[in-house]
Amino acid sequence: MQKLKEEIGRLLAPRVSLEPAEVISLLEVPPEPSYGDLAFPCFALAKTRKKPPPLIARELSEEISGENGLFWGQAVPRGPYLNFFVAPAAYGREVLQEIWNRAEQYGHSEVGRGGNVPIDYSSPNIAKPFGVGHIRSTVIGHSLYLIHQALGYNSIGINHLGDWGTQFGKLIVAFKHWGDERELKNDPVNYLYKLYVQFHKQVEEEPALDDEARSWFWKLENGDEEAVDYWNRFRQLSLDNYELVYEQLGIEFEHYHGESHYNQMLDRVIDIVKERGIASESEGALMIDLEPHGLPSVMLRKKDGATLYITRDLAAAIYRYETFNFARSLYVVGAEQTLHFQQLFKVLELLGFEWASRCVHVPFGLIRFKDGKMSTRAGKIILLEEVLNRSIEMARQIIEEKNPDLPDKEGAAKAVGLGAVRFGDLNNDRVKNIEFDWEKALDFSGETAAYIQYAHARICSILRKAGAEYKTWDDSSASLLDREEEISLVKTLALLPDKIFASAESYRPSILARYLIDVARDFNRFYHNCPVLNSEEELKHGRLLLISATRQVIANGLALLGIEAPEEM
Repeated sequence: MQKLKEEIGRLLAPRVSLEPAEVISLLEVPPEPSYGDLAFPCFALAKTRKKPPPLIARELSEEISGENGLFWGQAVPRGPYLNFFVAPAAYGREVLQEIWNRAEQYGHSEVGRGGNVPIDYSSPNIAKPFGVGHIRSTVIGHSLYLIHQALGYNSIGINHLGDWGTQFGKLIVAFKHWGDERELKNDPVNYLYKLYVQFHKQVEEEPALDDEARSWFWKLENGDEEAVDYWNRFRQLSLDNYELVYEQLGIEFEHYHGESHYNQMLDRVIDIVKERGIASESEGALMIDLEPHGLPSVMLRKKDGATLYITRDLAAAIYRYETFNFARSLYVVGAEQTLHFQQLFKVLELLGFEWASRCVHVPFGLIRFKDGKMSTRAGKIILLEEVLNRSIEMARQIIEEKNPDLPDKEGAAKAVGLGAVRFGDLNNDRVKNIEFDWEKALDFSGETAAYIQYAHARICSILRKAGAEYKTWDDSSASLLDREEEISLVKTLALLPDKIFASAESYRPSILARYLIDVARDFNRFYHNCPVLNSEEELKHGRLLLISATRQVIANGLALLGIEAPEEM
C-alpha cells in the first residue's frame, strides 16, 4: 500500500498545492472495500478553492482521468472523497514479488533504527509456583519483544523478579523449623510455597514466629552469610523451575534483574529526590506530594528507614535509562497497577528526567478459565505448567482423531497446544478481562491459532504436491490474478507491514493476531473457489505464487506472536 500511497501523493500534490507527504498523511482507507482501496478527503481544500468538497472531488477526478498509474486503476468521486482503486495485475505482481524477495523479512522494517527497548515482563515471584496469572504478562510481553525486533529496535527482555521482601524471612524461618532437604530437591518451588503457607497457619498459634522472620530478613538486608546463602539457594531453585516453562514457550531473557538488583541504588535515589527538592518529611517518613497533579502522594521511605516498591522502581527506571539509553521502556504489568505507574512516571517527570515520557505502562486485564476444574498441586494457584501441558494433551487427542497417520504427531500437538494458549490471550484486546475456553481455543474452524496453523499446513500440502513448479518467479503468471477472491487475498497480504507497525505503536499484539485470522479466512475463501493444481498451467503458476506468499505471511505473523507454523497437522 505504501507504493500506492506514494503514487497518489505524486499525482495529487501539484493539483492541490500540498507536498506529497501531506497528501499521503490525509489518505484514508474507505469503510467498505467497494468504495475503493484508498480515499483522499477533499474537506481541507474547500477553503482555498472556495467550493464544496463533493465538487472538488469530481473536478480532481476529471483532471487526472487521462493520467496513467502503475498501481491505481481508476479514481472515482464519492461525495467529498476521491476514491482510488488499485490496478489488480500490477498491484498483485508488486505485492507478491515483494513477499517473494523479502521472504522471512517481509513485514519487517528499520523504523526503530537500532533504538533500545527494554521490556519488563513475566516477573514471577521467587519461591512461589509459576501461576497462570503470569501468562498474560509473559505472552504479551514476549510478542511485543518480537514485534519491536521486527521493526529494527533492539529489544531487551527484563524479568523483574519478585525476589526481595519480608517473605524471605518467613521462608528461612519455615525451612529452619520444618524443612526437609529431600522434598526441597524433589519439588523445590511447590515445596517452598507449601512451607510459606504452613508458616502463615503456624504464626496464628505462635506469633513469635513473625518476630523471628523479621529478624532473619534484617539479617538478609545486612548481608548475613547464612541468610544470603538461603536466599541465593531459594532464588536459584526457583529460576531453574521457571526456566522449564520459559523453554517450553521459547522465551529467553537478557536480564533477570529482580527487586534485589536495585538494593544498592536506593540511597542514590533518595539523594536525587532530596537534591531536586520534591520530597518532604512527614512524621519521619519521606513523602512526595502528588496531589497537585491529581494523584495520591507516595511514600519513598518509612520512618524506620525501610524503602518501598516504588523506590525500587525509581531505581530500576534510572538504571535502565543509564544502562540502555532507551528509545522507549515498556512495563507489561496488570491494569491493577495503573495508579502505581502513573505515580512512578510523574515522580520521574518531577525529577526532571526528560526520558520519563518514553516510559510506557502496558496494562492488561485478568484471565480466568471457563473450565473451573483445573487442578493444581499448590493450593488455589493454577500452575502455568499444568495449563500448557493440558493444552498439548488436548491437541494431541484432536490430532489423533483427525490425522492418526501424521508422522510427527508430538511436534504438531506441541505447536497447536502452545499456540492455543498464546493465541487465546493475544487474540483479545489486552485491556479486557478474558475467559479462556478450551474448546474454542482448540477449534480448527474458529478464530484460533489452530485455524491459522491449519491454513498454513494446507498450503504446505499443496506446495509439496506441486513440487518445484512454484519455486521460480514469473511476472506474467503473477499478473493473471484478477478474480475477486485473488485480489482480495493479495490486498490482505499487503497489509502485514502496517499491522506489525500498528501493533507496536499501540502495544497491542491483538491487531496482528486478528489480522492473521483475516489472512486465513481470505485464503480459505480463495481455496474453495479457485482451483490451484487443476488450473491451466500459467494460471496455476500464478496461484501457486499467491498461496506461497500467503504461507509466508502466516508464518511471519505467527512467529511474531511466538507461535509455530507447522507444515503438517
